[in-house]
Amino acid sequence: MATKVVMPKLSLTMKEGTVGKWYKKSGESVEKGEPIVEIISEKAAYDLEAPASGILRKILVEEGVDAPVDAVLAVITAPDEEYSEKEEKIEKPREISEEAEERVLASPAAKRLAREHGIDLSKIVGSGPDGRIVEEDVRKVIEASKEFQPKVKEIVRLSGFRKTSAERVSTSYKTAPHSTVAMEVDVSKAEDLHEKLQVSYTAILVKAVAKALAENPTINSTFEADNIKIFSDINIGVAVATNYGLAVPVVHNADKKSLREIDTSIRELSEKAKQEKLTREEVSGGTFTITNLGMYEVDFFIPIINPPEAAILGVGRIVEKPVAVDGRVEVKPIMTLSLSYDHRIVDGAPAATFLKTIKYYLEEPEKLA
Repeated sequence: MATKVVMPKLSLTMKEGTVGKWYKKSGESVEKGEPIVEIISEKAAYDLEAPASGILRKILVEEGVDAPVDAVLAVITAPDEEYSEKEEKIEKPREISEEAEERVLASPAAKRLAREHGIDLSKIVGSGPDGRIVEEDVRKVIEASKEFQPKVKEIVRLSGFRKTSAERVSTSYKTAPHSTVAMEVDVSKAEDLHEKLQVSYTAILVKAVAKALAENPTINSTFEADNIKIFSDINIGVAVATNYGLAVPVVHNADKKSLREIDTSIRELSEKAKQEKLTREEVSGGTFTITNLGMYEVDFFIPIINPPEAAILGVGRIVEKPVAVDGRVEVKPIMTLSLSYDHRIVDGAPAATFLKTIKYYLEEPEKLA
C-alpha cells in the first residue's frame, strides 16, 4: 500500500509550510527515517524523515511551493507495487488565489497576466464569448492604470520564514490586545560582568528575564479558550535576523542554566539560524521572547508579541546619559527596555512589576548566579 508523505504540523499555530529542498528524486529508493525533504516553517528549516522504506514514486509539491498542513507532498510505494493516483485520492494543494480565479470565466493567459500584475479578474468585463475574459482585456486594464501608478522595480513573493513571520505578527496583533510599558536601566554592572565573564549582553538579558519570569509566573503563560495557561518551563526565544527572514530559536529551561551555558546556547542557535539548520525542537516550546535592535542604533521600539506567548521584551542600544546619583550628576550607560504584553492576561501594574524585576537583576547582575 502506498505511503503518503504529508506536510507536518510543527506547532500549534502552523497552518502551512514551504517545501525547501527534496533530497531524493522521483524513482529513487528511500529508507524509513532518512531525511527526505526540507520543510521551511515556523521560522526554521526542518528535515522531514521518510515515513516508510521503498521507492519515492511521485513528488506532488515541488521545491519553493507552499502547502497546507496535512497536504500530500509525495508518495512512497514498494519497489514492485503499482501506483494509482486515483485510488490514493491525492489532491495537490492549490493557492487560494487560483481557486478564486477558477470562479471567474477567463482564459489561462488572462489569469496568468492578472496574477503577475496583481489584478482582480472579478472587476473586469470580458470581451470574449459568454463574457469570457481574454488576455487583451487584462492588458487594457494594465495600460489604463500605468498613467497613475509608480513603476514597479521588483515583486517579492512572501514565502518560507518571511511568510510565516508576516502571518504570525498579523495574527498576534489582531487577536491579542497589545499594551506596552518601558523602563530605562543602568547597565554599569552588567557591562562589568560582560567583560569579566566574556558572555554576551543577550545572555545576561536571558538570565535576568528567566529569573523575573520565575518570580512573576503569570507573564510566563498563554491565553487559551478563555483560560490563562501558566507554564512551569521557562523557555526563552531570542529573535535572530537572517538573510531568509526572522528566526526565533529557543533557549529551553533558561532558569536552570548558568550564564555561560546560556551564552553558549545562544551562539550555537544563532549560527544555526543563519545557516537555516535549526531543528524542530530548537524553535518550539517558547514561553517568552526577547528581541534586540540595539545593534542597529535603535533606542526604543514597540515589539509585537510572538504568539501564543503573553509578552515580548524589546531591547534598545546602550547610550551614555547623565544620571542624578546622590545629589550629583554622573554619566551612566543606559539601556531602554520595552515590554509588550497581552492585556487579556496581564494588566499594567503586574507588567510594570515584571519589567522592574528585570531592571533589578540587570542593575545587580551578581544576583544572577
